[in-house]
Amino acid sequence: MLKTYKYVLFDLDGTLTDPKLGITKSVQYSLKHFDINVTNLDSLISFIGPPLKDSYMQFYNFDEQSAYQGIEKYREYFNDIGIFENALYDGIESLLHKLIEKDKTLFLATSKPTVFAKRILEHFKINDYFVFIGGSELDGTRSKKSEVIQYVLNENNILNLDEVVMIGDRKHDIIGANEVGIDSIGVLYGYGDYEELKNASANYIVSDIIELSELLI
Repeated sequence: MLKTYKYVLFDLDGTLTDPKLGITKSVQYSLKHFDINVTNLDSLISFIGPPLKDSYMQFYNFDEQSAYQGIEKYREYFNDIGIFENALYDGIESLLHKLIEKDKTLFLATSKPTVFAKRILEHFKINDYFVFIGGSELDGTRSKKSEVIQYVLNENNILNLDEVVMIGDRKHDIIGANEVGIDSIGVLYGYGDYEELKNASANYIVSDIIELSELLI
């Protein structure tokens, strides 16, 4: 039988919003600094979700110093342009509204720097649904998903982990939830596929926002 969750943590990219254009164009811009010219933005989709430093090191074999340089160049584009090349998924605001009506308490838990996450939620006018926005720091600290989730729980004095669920589209969200000891829901409308979420041991996997709503409400 499905638990009744009181505290609902949402990932941002690929869960609340579709950030594909802004993130891939920001990565494309940053790679040009290293004389790497990428014309197919779809080849950069793998950057959506994980911490940026990890992605530069994994996908382009950057050392740590080069990865930080990549992040710096990424933010040159993202800070004013890429951040708004983004779209709220259809049905998300309605879901957030329904959850509030059911007395759920909503939190954001993202590996994206908190300062950017706040701007995005404000841009889409959904920031008021969330009692707390948890993200990473600009210097790269607290970028691991388990660290972000634990930070959200600590800052809000949430001790009963049975009442908490994490919702995200990538394995990092699910693994982070498992490491902290809370349940997780993987969503398939973002950028992770069924196998990725299943192999990460998501408690539930849903196809769309309608299924997510039925699971939570």
